[in-house]
Amino acid sequence: MDAKELLMTAARTLAVYVLILVVVRALGKRTVGNFSAFDLLVALMLGELVDEMIYGDVRFIQGTVAVVTVGAIAYADSWLSYWDHGMEAVLEGKPTMVIKKGEFHRPGMRQERMNEKDVLAALRIHGVRDMREVEYALVEHDGTVSVVHYDWAEPPTRADVDKEMAKERRKVIGDTEEPPPAKRTLTARALDMQPGELR
Repeated sequence: MDAKELLMTAARTLAVYVLILVVVRALGKRTVGNFSAFDLLVALMLGELVDEMIYGDVRFIQGTVAVVTVGAIAYADSWLSYWDHGMEAVLEGKPTMVIKKGEFHRPGMRQERMNEKDVLAALRIHGVRDMREVEYALVEHDGTVSVVHYDWAEPPTRADVDKEMAKERRKVIGDTEEPPPAKRTLTARALDMQPGELR
């Protein structure tokens, strides 16, 4: 390799770096943070395109068009998910139940290819010592496990034991302990499930 070729590789690398930086910044933190299947696919595709561009296997303008196209697809996906017309379930997936009413939910475990030890480890991460305290545990679309305790197994909050904190809580949420339907995190709509699946 001569010096000119090395300089061209360095220049391509710099140009691709700037291009990818602009695309990633335009897409937001979602591309860098919690990887869903779609996000991982975008990252892999961008990685491959960058490799081809840096080593000159494709013309720079072709690579730029491909990178911008992948960025546009990711951006469109995020907007379709935001509008919640069912595309998120198709592109990102739906939560999968692995604990239901304090028992292993075998269909969900099979779907996620999780054994009992995997589920118990995920519960331990959430500080759960007895899985009978867990009403539901779900594998979210980004691979994390969320845990919903039975009401009786919830740890007390400061508002439960301190009168001043109880007053503050009432100011924020009102006199009702039950959240309104739009604020509930464990509804069939919030989980992209059929209403009967939570029973």
